[in-house]
Amino acid sequence: MIRVRVPATSANLGPGFDCLGLAVDLFLEVEGRPAQHDRFRYTGPGSVASGPDNLVHRGFRAAHATLGLHAPPFAFEARNAIPLARGLGSSSAALVAGAAIADALQGGLLGRDGVFQLVAGIEGHPDNVGPAVYGGFTVAALRADGGYETAVLKVPPTWRLLFGVPAFELPTEQARAALPDVVSRNDAVRTASRAALWAVAVARDEPALLRTASIDVLHEPYREPLVPGLAAARAALRAAGAYAAFLSGAGPSIGVVAPDGALPACRAALARFAGPDGCILELGVGDGYALDVLAT
Repeated sequence: MIRVRVPATSANLGPGFDCLGLAVDLFLEVEGRPAQHDRFRYTGPGSVASGPDNLVHRGFRAAHATLGLHAPPFAFEARNAIPLARGLGSSSAALVAGAAIADALQGGLLGRDGVFQLVAGIEGHPDNVGPAVYGGFTVAALRADGGYETAVLKVPPTWRLLFGVPAFELPTEQARAALPDVVSRNDAVRTASRAALWAVAVARDEPALLRTASIDVLHEPYREPLVPGLAAARAALRAAGAYAAFLSGAGPSIGVVAPDGALPACRAALARFAGPDGCILELGVGDGYALDVLAT
């Protein structure tokens, strides 16, 4: 049996569209073992079909195909704590889990970077996949050869992260469809400079820089109609003293970095945003996926 634990992730972090990501300590755990036929069992929030057409099996099969191999029948049991379709990287976690188990089964022929490159290619963007694979704060940039270069920074352990998670889902495809194909030069410059400042804030442990670094003009304004209360919540969080308040991934969750003294007011603002059926998560920074190969 092979067991893997993959963290939830928050991508974009404001201006870092499709390139910045952060792992948090909320996890998908998957156990896999050889079987007569592909099987899948899911426990966790939301509903996931029990057949073989799930993201864990998809990652498992894609890893074997990349190695020129046929994927053997496998039974997976998934225990998930990551809210589905809420901007916390649930799909990337599932794909990474399947690919990582396949890589372990084949003796590590892909390696961690191979798993990252494969799943980033499937997803079409590396922002969630990077932290799911490597942990911490990641920056992923497209290389000239079509692959991705990734840098990983350790987030200071004193940083406090909150997420307001509303009850409704927002599929990534719908959120991406709201975005324009062309942006102005001014918006491009502001986006690049603020995304760069995010990395400096982490590297130098200067979270106050996030008050500028987390402001986005590239995607959040266009997604506001899909996330009721986003603009008001973001303004309330900044007024409460948050260093950063941003749409987590494609949404609808809001991520917050805040000093200790601002946490009560930030929790209250997130509670109003998430509503009575939503939730607030207070999370630490997570590590990349971890594997155990166990005797059966």
